[in-house]
Amino acid sequence: MNRTLNFQKNLIIIGVPILMVGIMIILAKTSIFSLNPKSLSIGITIDLLFTVPLIYFLLIRKTNIPKTTILAFLILGMVVCSFILPPQNQYFLDFFKTWVFPIIELSIISYVIFNVNKAIKRYKLKKNENVDFFTALKSTCYEILPKAVVIPVVTEIAVFYYGFVNWKKKKLRENEFSYHKESGTVPTLIAIIFLVIIETAIFHILLEKWSVTAAWILTFLSIYSGIQLFGFLKSMSRRPIVIENDRLFLRYGIMNETTIDLETIDSIEISSIDIELNHETRKLSFLGEMESHNVIIRLKQENILYGFYGIKRKYRNLVLHVDDKNEFKDKINMALQQRF
Repeated sequence: MNRTLNFQKNLIIIGVPILMVGIMIILAKTSIFSLNPKSLSIGITIDLLFTVPLIYFLLIRKTNIPKTTILAFLILGMVVCSFILPPQNQYFLDFFKTWVFPIIELSIISYVIFNVNKAIKRYKLKKNENVDFFTALKSTCYEILPKAVVIPVVTEIAVFYYGFVNWKKKKLRENEFSYHKESGTVPTLIAIIFLVIIETAIFHILLEKWSVTAAWILTFLSIYSGIQLFGFLKSMSRRPIVIENDRLFLRYGIMNETTIDLETIDSIEISSIDIELNHETRKLSFLGEMESHNVIIRLKQENILYGFYGIKRKYRNLVLHVDDKNEFKDKINMALQQRF
């Protein structure tokens, strides 16, 4: 009964705004619109950019649906207006795109950052609680954004944050361990970034002779890829491996991460021997065979490794590199002895 009511309620919440959008599309195709396109274009623009989002807001205001989902209907309204209105009658639409929408975007980003700061402060109030920006960001975004867009939004914000905002060197605590200093990943990624820069410049010059637009598109994509690599590179030193509250938080920058309950660990061994990677045995590093390992963790049960953009992979054995591998193993064994 409750499921039926919830389905009907959600159908109304989504259906009413979509129906209104559909009516605007039909109206723009009628002879009535052809007779008076200027005034009707203004009316359709107002309805799609203001009335529809307002109706949607009124429908969700007493529900658990994030208010930020209004942005989806704003974007839908802009896209629909762009397609159904004559270019000469898109003055108000262009004004909205240029001046109003950027303010809305900045407001939402500010709202997200404000809530992330609140979450971090809340975590800091808890003694011995590890404060991690990426974790706090995900937790906050799941509360205020639609689930479908959380991971992409979190990833983009994290890349910018670790790449250009967080420059303060992190001091490791007794229960924290680095994994990037001796693994060879840092010089590899720096080399890749320099190759991207050099190849981008060369290909831009060559493509420009054929198509200026194609050259700039390739350049933009290359710069974007370079920024992502740089943000990931910086995140490695800011997101150490942590042993805390009977759990092991294994992180590889913002690319891969997993949480292991200590009681599920069957064995942990220091080993650099080659090991076959398959559906049961995974590597914490996204570089796979390109990066060496010195620790193998075997579990009593399956666990999940979360990758870039939320990709999930099951594993039972995990191989990784830890700079201070002996201390890492001792800390886990000590935590297990205290627990049992």
